[in-house]
Amino acid sequence: MILTLGIDIGSAQSKGMLLGEEGPLNSFECASGVDFKRTALRIQEELLSRSGKSLDEIKRTVATGYGSKSVVFADDMRPDIVCLAKGISSLLPTVRTLIDVGDLYTKILRTDGNGQVHNFLLSGKCAGGSGRILQVIAKVLQIKVEDIGELSLKSKKRVEFSTGCAVFAESEAISRLSQEVTKEDLLAGLHRALAAQFNSLAERVGIEMDVAMTGGGAKDIGLVQSFSEIRKHPILVPPNPQMTAALGAAIIARESLTG
Repeated sequence: MILTLGIDIGSAQSKGMLLGEEGPLNSFECASGVDFKRTALRIQEELLSRSGKSLDEIKRTVATGYGSKSVVFADDMRPDIVCLAKGISSLLPTVRTLIDVGDLYTKILRTDGNGQVHNFLLSGKCAGGSGRILQVIAKVLQIKVEDIGELSLKSKKRVEFSTGCAVFAESEAISRLSQEVTKEDLLAGLHRALAAQFNSLAERVGIEMDVAMTGGGAKDIGLVQSFSEIRKHPILVPPNPQMTAALGAAIIARESLTG
């Protein structure tokens, strides 16, 4: 069997996708840590072990993401924008606008449904426009990041955040909690503020239907719903949305073999 491997080394989380002739065989995700080289090797080893495959069956590896240069065994490196477009076109071919919510950046791109990028835009370096702000606020509220989405949906009176900056948002959250604002209302307000930033970026790129969200932030149901409410239409989310770039990288590796 001919296998290809896509590895996405993110600033916080790293992902790998092992692709066979009939489609994905296995995926693996772990914390990126500080040694990206070791993390990439761990992903490769875990995927082979879980799939019962040998290293020589992997005919091509494509790396992407923040730490892609550290994947020393990769045959090629591709920008994450390119891999995201390729991945989402495989998962949801009708998507033309993609919002990828990562730890450091939010990426907005328009694609043609065949994996080609027509336009894209990155959020600024401030964590207030990326998924990291969710981690910051989760720490303040002493809850798990994965619990944020469901909890926010219980909100009765959404708090209006006055800033999009992560540092000031943290201070504002602490201040609001002292005023006995509920965690649910605070999180609903945070989601609304973040979704509004996404919408502003997306409008600059030019929004075309269908619209999807990927990245770790797309696992937050409250964030997806907030963006949907602003846009006034459904937002598509593929299964395991954080794996989209890794899948795209594996597909690109496959296509390079088949010409």
